[in-house]
This record gives sequence, C-alpha cells and structure tokens, in this order.
Amino acid sequence: MKMPRTVELSLLFFDGPCASLPGIYKSSPRPADNGFNNHLSFYSQSCKNAFRIFTATQILKDYFMQNNLKRSVLAFSAAAISFASIAQTSSLKTVPNGWHLKDQKTSGFYGISLDKAYDYVKGKKSNTVLVAIIDSGIDTTHEDLKSILWTNPKEIPGNGIDDDGNGYVDDVHGWNFIGGRDGRNVKEDSYEAARVYHAYKNKFANVSDPSTLSKTDQELYKTWARAKAEVVDNVDVTQLRQAKMMYDKMKVGDSVIRKDLKKDEYSGKDLQAYTPTNDDAKATRQIILKICELNNNNYDITNSMLMEELEGDMRKAETVNTPPPNYRGDIVKDNENDINDKFYGNNDIMAGTPFHGTHVAGIIGAVRNNGKGIDGIADNVRIMMVRAVPDGDEHDKDIALAIRYAVDNGAKIINMSFGKSFSPEKQWVDDAVKYAESKGVLLVHAAGNDGKNLDSDYNYPTPILLDGTRPTNWLTIGASGDPGNGGLVANFSNYGKKEVDVFAPGVNIYSTIPGGNTYGNASGTSMASPVTAGMAAFLLEYYPKLTPQQLVTIIEKSTVKPGIKVEKPGGGGEVNFSDLSKTGGLINAYEAAKLADQMTSQKQPVKTKMKVKHTKRA
Repeated sequence: MKMPRTVELSLLFFDGPCASLPGIYKSSPRPADNGFNNHLSFYSQSCKNAFRIFTATQILKDYFMQNNLKRSVLAFSAAAISFASIAQTSSLKTVPNGWHLKDQKTSGFYGISLDKAYDYVKGKKSNTVLVAIIDSGIDTTHEDLKSILWTNPKEIPGNGIDDDGNGYVDDVHGWNFIGGRDGRNVKEDSYEAARVYHAYKNKFANVSDPSTLSKTDQELYKTWARAKAEVVDNVDVTQLRQAKMMYDKMKVGDSVIRKDLKKDEYSGKDLQAYTPTNDDAKATRQIILKICELNNNNYDITNSMLMEELEGDMRKAETVNTPPPNYRGDIVKDNENDINDKFYGNNDIMAGTPFHGTHVAGIIGAVRNNGKGIDGIADNVRIMMVRAVPDGDEHDKDIALAIRYAVDNGAKIINMSFGKSFSPEKQWVDDAVKYAESKGVLLVHAAGNDGKNLDSDYNYPTPILLDGTRPTNWLTIGASGDPGNGGLVANFSNYGKKEVDVFAPGVNIYSTIPGGNTYGNASGTSMASPVTAGMAAFLLEYYPKLTPQQLVTIIEKSTVKPGIKVEKPGGGGEVNFSDLSKTGGLINAYEAAKLADQMTSQKQPVKTKMKVKHTKRA
C-alpha cells in the first residue's frame, strides 16, 4: 500500500493511543430521525473514555481525527490524534514550502541543509544517476518532471515492438506491472490481510489445536490467525453500519459541492471561498475543512483523496464475510502463482492514479532552479517509473519483478514508498532484494505510517530475510517534522531502534502533483523515503564510485543528533529521539557530502557527529 496513499483514513482498524478496543464508537444509537445531523449517543472509547453526545458530522470528523491513518499516499499527519490534542494541533505554525531542504542553523527549520551541500560540491563534475520509483504512476506531462523522465535508449516509442528484447514492449519510460495487455489498469485492489485470511479460511477455520498441525502448517496458521484478527475480530458491525451511513451522506454533500463548484475535484482551498446553502454540502464542507486544519493546515487535500480512502475502507469492511474480488487477476491475466510468468502488464505508467508517484518523483528530482514550482533534491537524475502499487495492497510478485526490472534497466537507486502487514510470497521479494544487492543497487524503503514499533511489528517488504541474513544495500526511513509544526517526529511514523535506520523530513512536504503544472503538500514516510533517496542520488552524482554499502554508511554516520525528547509516535509519552532509530539521527546532505568526500579521497576523518543547537524562531 502506498505510504501516504492519498489520505489513509482506515475507519475500521485502529492502532494508536486510542486503539485499545476494536472501534472508537460503540453501541446505543437513539436517533430522533435519519438525517445527517441526527444526534446520536455513543460511548466514546477515546483516550478520555468519556460518555459524549455527538452529531453525525462530529462523529465522522472524530473518526478521521482519531484514526492512526494507515500506511499512507497522503498519510495525514493528524494520525492518532485525541480529543485533548485537537486545540493544540489546530494552532500549529505553518512551515514554508521546501522547508525540508533548509538548514537548521540558518533558518531554524530541521531540513537537510541542501544548499550548504551544493556549495560544498561546487566545482565538482556531476554524473547522471538513474533512480527507479516503484509506485502508483507518474504524471508524464508535468512541467517539472517531463524533462527528467528516463527514456529507454534501445526502445522505439509506439512501434508495438520489443526493440530491446527485454520482454516488455514499448517500455519507453518504465513499465506498469498492474496493467493489462488490453490497455486497462488496476486502480483499486484488496488488502493482503483479507487475501491471506480467505485463502486459508477453509484450511484453518475449524482447527482447535494448532499444535497438531505440521511444523510448516503451524507457521502458516500463525499468519492466518493474525490476518483473521485484522480482518474479522477487530470489526464492530454496528460501527460499520454507522460509518457506511455517514459515508453515504457525505457522498451526497460531495455531489452537491461538485455541481456548485462546476468541478469534479476540489480542494480545501476551494471550500474556503465557498458558501453552500444545502445542509449536506455544509456538513461535507465542514468535515473536509476540519481535516485540512488538523493536518497542519494542509488545504491541498481534495475530495477525491478523502472519498477514495473512505471507499477503500468500505471495501476492506466487506471482506469480513466475503472473499475480496480478484481486481488484479481480472485485468492483468498472468499466473500470479508463477514468478517465472513475468512478461505481463503494459507501458502506461500514468494510468490515471499518479498522485502518489508524482509527488514522490518531484521530491527526488523536480528540475532545480527553473523558476517553476519546486526544486527537487538531486540536480542530475533520470526518473524511471515502475508501476506496481494500487489503491490497496501491492502483490509480492509485482514488487519482486519491479525491483528486477529496475535493476536490469540500469537503476542505481530504487525508492519504495509502500508497505503492508503480510507478505505471502516473501521469498520472491527476498530474492529480488538479493539480486539488487548483487548488482550494486541501493534500496530505500519507507518505514510506514502506523505509529508502531517495527522491532516487534510487521511492515513488508523487510530487510529481515527468510534465510536469516540481512541485505547490505537497504535503508528504512522514518518521518520527521519540525518542532514548530507538530514535533520533530511525525506522530504517524513507524519507528524502531533496530529496524528503522534514520529519520528524514516527511511532514507537509511540497512537491509535484498531477495536473501538468500543479503542486501541493503531502505527509508520510512515503515522503521521507524519497527525501533520502534524493539525497543518495545527489551523493552518487558527485561521488560516482560510491557503492550502496558506502552510501548506507555515509547516510547513517552523517546524521545530526538533536539530543532532545520527543513524543513517541502512536502515543506512550516522551522518549529520547535517539531511541527511535538505529542511528538516532536526522539525515543531513551537507554532513553526508563531507563524509563522502573524505571516504572517496581518503582524507583525514571529517567531524560529522553534529549536535543541533536549538534556536528560537521568530
């Protein structure tokens, strides 16, 4: 699943500090009538455990506010927010566009000191670096991206022939592993937990004593039981009915707004200047604007993002009793059980769903210093898009083949801003990771947006391979923010002293979005990962002899150490920032460039352990 997906609301499965019980709202509706603004009584299992009266509108807003915002494409930074913290969150300061590139000493913002890094390498020759992005697609027409798209030099566009003989016809700018030969594309898909649960339901549903199973089946049973807990055990049917009712009403309001504004997609900015007369439209407007406010005043959030995530949650809920539809298989038509059946898909890397991948691509390599929109991190890259991530959970086969495709076509860095809690064909992905390692390719993976500890929880793909080894070409990235805008650590970010390597900016990151000349903010470890991948590409541009292992070492050892306490993601009070990752630090391009220079020229060691001096910002 994309890591911020678009908004990742996930109404039904909660993980945060308010998530000790299956659902936030339980029991006893006593409506006066069936209108959208009925007063409904609910027992709130919020952090306060207080009995409260809500309107339906308030309930829907609180669903959005409180949920831990799973694995996001625009993983809202309001993740795991409680009633008590709403006022504090809504009064946060606004960071400037491009804050993630700034230097903390000179600007006060906890960015990666990119300008200082470019000053440091001034005069050095820059070499083009090919970065692959495994994601949802890319807007190939975007003004800040179209000139940096990788073009396959051996392929003649549009002739319907596999000119380079790699098995993929007309793969000019990349490949789409979730498309059909007939031109159709997979947009939405099911969740891996549901696929696993229903695949083995008949085998394990009536097992009363798992110890009687074979050793292999015992392990499989554990996975199935974990999937069952996520798909079935944590669903409150009453809550589901209420959520569906509220979704239907919000959809009515959305329809009215679209008609009034004369556009199918509108943002929070559009709603600020809009005064509805229809009650449903008023309620929907209020909900969307409140979500924008609670997400660090991000008014780039659109109705499409919200509705798609709500629809995804409705699909997820439907799998409690019914196996999910075969979204992928009905379109792709390969043999998903055969990793050697690999020449499938199509060359449509835009595919109508490119928000996430377009945003990621801009962070890495949007054209610098052209006076348009934003500056990417790396100034001499080509972007290869490998589409393998739908609106739902990605399939292991597609990810494994996407990695191999990127490696075989010359990528030196692969960004992977996606993740899920189950990986039934993990061996295929492990083999692809090892293949990338053998070919000298760096893999950068987003840690995920569940506010959980990866030392003891699941987020696939993972560098813990089934054979007990760990790849040396892998980085796992958590998301940082700014103390003036929600905290140094994003409250949705996964963490882990053993399993998360570094933190990088991932809150309110301004980048390219579909529309040709459009830009907007998004939050998530999905953004932190390309910040790191972009920095790795910058280093490789100016120090082209660096190996993936050296890049890992440089990025880790050059982190800056804030040395402060932060709120633990997902709740649990204050912890030392250094306890949330292996390095305990934030990535820094300037410090990394100095260390790369030392490593490649064998100069005397450069001091890279840098503690941040905290300054008050005007």
